[in-house]
Amino acid sequence: MIAHLSGTLLAKQATSVILDVQGVGYEVTIPVTTFYDLADAGAQVSLRIYTHVREDVLQLFGFKTARERELFMLLISVSGIGPKSGIAMLSGMSADEIITAIRTNNLARLTAIPGVGKKTAERLVIELRDKMAALTSPALEEQLAAQPGAVTPTGDTLHDDTLSALVNLGYQRAAAEKAVAQAMHEGGELSVELLLRRSLRNLSKG
Repeated sequence: MIAHLSGTLLAKQATSVILDVQGVGYEVTIPVTTFYDLADAGAQVSLRIYTHVREDVLQLFGFKTARERELFMLLISVSGIGPKSGIAMLSGMSADEIITAIRTNNLARLTAIPGVGKKTAERLVIELRDKMAALTSPALEEQLAAQPGAVTPTGDTLHDDTLSALVNLGYQRAAAEKAVAQAMHEGGELSVELLLRRSLRNLSKG
């Protein structure tokens, strides 16, 4: 199985990259958080890889750090969480936010992710809560000790996080603010990942 790739970045999108490794181009699915950390096309890039094999498909998932890869593998070990849902979770929340949500039993935060229902969120907490300690950074451990209660993101937090993500993707702040406002106006069970997807769609129309 492929566990690591290092080569030249040929192309990148918010959820995938093409990496040239000694003349072979590998298409790798990535979370948006990894996209933020990547340099422009032509740069040398190293990614931790998870190889997903099914009867009819072989798919590569890439992460900037070993910690993100380990978290992804734990997430997809839970029934109801496939690679697509795992990438959505890592796109909508940072590793620390996912770890915090699971350790503090924050079902509202977890079910805000598209494709994650209440039962799946409960399984995440039950099956992974104890395993999250190994991935918790010292700084996060201090935060958890100081604030043991779970916190549900507010509309303002979702707006600001989505706006920040779009600005990091290179969009002008004014255009991004308009797109986020339109995305939030569509309603539904909002999450950063959902708002980001809607906003990108709105920006592509403009």
